[in-house]
Amino acid sequence: MTDTGPRLVRITETPPCGEMPAVRAPDERQPWIVRPEGIRALWWIFAGVLALTVLAELLVDLHPEFGVDGWFGFHAWFGFLACVAMVLGAKALGVVLKRKDTYYDAG
Repeated sequence: MTDTGPRLVRITETPPCGEMPAVRAPDERQPWIVRPEGIRALWWIFAGVLALTVLAELLVDLHPEFGVDGWFGFHAWFGFLACVAMVLGAKALGVVLKRKDTYYDAG
């Protein structure tokens, strides 16, 4: 019986600062999800799913409460703009709450 699991490389010394230690054999390929072609494929798949969900709005009978929520694609744009607002709010909050690198140093 042969072992087909991932082969781990034993680390005998500390890697240089900022580098991750090797955990795979040098000749072993990375998983598809971290390779550039896998990441590109995921972007296309996610973009396709998002486009299909917006196009599915054509098949749904909307009952808008306000004028703008009856527009085509309103929910997608509203979600996107809400996400942008949260990111900008987090950046502004980071500026307010930021401390110097030496804030917790003794002395």
